[in-house]
Amino acid sequence: MKLEYSFIIPVYNRPDEIRELLQSMLALDFERPFEIVIVEDGSSRSSEEVIGQFQQQLNISYYYKKNTGPGDSRNFGMRYAKGDYFIILDSDVLLPHDYLKCIDRFLTHTYCDCFGGPDAAHPTFSDTQKAIDYAMTSFLTTGGIRGKKSSVNKFEPRSFNMGISRKAFEATGGFGLIHPGEDPDLSLRLQKEGYKTCLIPDAKVFHKRRIDWNKFYHQVEKFGMVRPILNSWHPGSGKITYWFPTLFTAGFILSILLLSTGLWWFFGLYLIYFLLVFLDSAIKNKSINIGLCSVYAVLVQFVGYGYGFFKSVWQLKILKKNPEIAFPQLFFKHA
Repeated sequence: MKLEYSFIIPVYNRPDEIRELLQSMLALDFERPFEIVIVEDGSSRSSEEVIGQFQQQLNISYYYKKNTGPGDSRNFGMRYAKGDYFIILDSDVLLPHDYLKCIDRFLTHTYCDCFGGPDAAHPTFSDTQKAIDYAMTSFLTTGGIRGKKSSVNKFEPRSFNMGISRKAFEATGGFGLIHPGEDPDLSLRLQKEGYKTCLIPDAKVFHKRRIDWNKFYHQVEKFGMVRPILNSWHPGSGKITYWFPTLFTAGFILSILLLSTGLWWFFGLYLIYFLLVFLDSAIKNKSINIGLCSVYAVLVQFVGYGYGFFKSVWQLKILKKNPEIAFPQLFFKHA
């Protein structure tokens, strides 16, 4: 039996990104037809004209709806899609030519209800984008949890590169209204119901992410804020490693304060770590500048996530606040 695939892509005010993504889809090396469902999530800058330029070459369905967030928009698209599997992408990714072939080859031999793949930096990305990609994917920073380890237990696919079977979507109702965090929430609910999640190591995408430091900081801060909420919703899902960015940040501040007392070795440990990050990134990217930018990206990542995580723990555990009251900006109530 040949599987049928539907790409589900929510887009919000990013017509240029959707153009580049569709151009990469034109180059996909895959013999069977596939469907593309694009859901415009209440954008003020419509992608309709851009999409129209590709509709003669690709099987695209385009829908416009009010702004209810990416999770609800993905659910909307999946309700209209026709495939056996729904492949969910962010609008800021590019696909390698063998992307769909890798997924099809894996699923032909291994049944999986929900899957995901890693992300990487495209050669055309800026030094800042490559540095952010390093910070988000390196073993020295995240331990390889974003799809770069071959032995990932209970892998939680992320919605920038995620697939789900029609059966699993219909059983769970898809994504919730929290954002970010709607993807690990869905993965944890699927696992709780006995559905199988898988990593497909070869099914990578090129993920642009944030292109300036301020936006990147606010993104990772939200990631940190969301995790304690998910831990409270899914008892047993919490890990001691989620505290690492907070402890790292507190220790870094303390090490700087201790310099005034003449105690330098603690700060020296951080310098050694940052030197390792610099060397690893510079060698992998063949660029001293990207190596330097990666040190800054790692610092932004740890401080942002660590502060967001601590703030969320304080509000939920100490002050006993309801997540939707403490952090209303993380929820789309009007969907």
